[in-house]
Amino acid sequence: MLAEPAPVRDFAAAVPSPLVELSDERLAARDVRVWLKRDDLIHPEMPGNKWRKLKYNLSTARAHGHDTLLTFGGAYSNHIGAVAAAGHYFGFSTIGVIRGEEHLPLNPTLDHATGRGMRLVYLDRTTYREKRSPAVVEGLRAAFGDFYLLPEGGSNAFALRGCAELPAEIEIDYDLICCACGTGGTLAGIAAGLTGERRALGFAVLKGGGFLADEVRRLQADYRRATRNWSVETEFHFGGFAKGGAELSAFIADFRERHGVALDRVYVGKMMYGLYTLIGRGAFPSASRIVAVVTG
Repeated sequence: MLAEPAPVRDFAAAVPSPLVELSDERLAARDVRVWLKRDDLIHPEMPGNKWRKLKYNLSTARAHGHDTLLTFGGAYSNHIGAVAAAGHYFGFSTIGVIRGEEHLPLNPTLDHATGRGMRLVYLDRTTYREKRSPAVVEGLRAAFGDFYLLPEGGSNAFALRGCAELPAEIEIDYDLICCACGTGGTLAGIAAGLTGERRALGFAVLKGGGFLADEVRRLQADYRRATRNWSVETEFHFGGFAKGGAELSAFIADFRERHGVALDRVYVGKMMYGLYTLIGRGAFPSASRIVAVVTG
């Protein structure tokens, strides 16, 4: 078994994360119970699926003698910020390869990343689309030396191992677990960790998210634990990644007023809007028990 990342004095992951049931008449009217798995509270800089995805990647990088992490992301990528924080807390140098051109001053995401010691480099969008190709990766190695490569979004077999630990933390009986989907890694890992007849449902946050089914299958094949206990819902993308609108904004504001939980617009807000919509349509059987992961 892989060694855990070495602890440092000022880092503490709040795992297992809390599980909180929602009290909501809209759920009661459909005889459905919903719990929030508050992974957003795991760590302020590496919340939710970010820490779960990084956990075994960090231990693997250290075990193989790497002292530098390199990863990819857009200018507003939470993954970029999380990798920068991981470098700070666990003693790795970090390089963030950003899609597109540099814009100054840096936005809050990239400013935070550089504040945690990350070196930023930029790839034009055409080259960025080929970021997995050997030519691009070898070009980066020629420029920056040896590094441990983390894919965009952090989704790989080691990430799935971390996400697969989540279901075992849930001590209630439940039928379905939901998560937002950007790269498919969290869904693939959670589904791999489920037992019995439980199922996982991912809510695509990207327009044209049908490709995520192939990504989940690919990731599970890499992890060597293929399952059929999952599906991807593609209806609730609101026009594409990081897009929304008045209806989504109103739902998020109402949810915060009712439950005291601030949902982000990019991922969890869309998942919860979609979940409530499906519940309202009667998509789930009476007496269903659902866990929704707040990935942060």
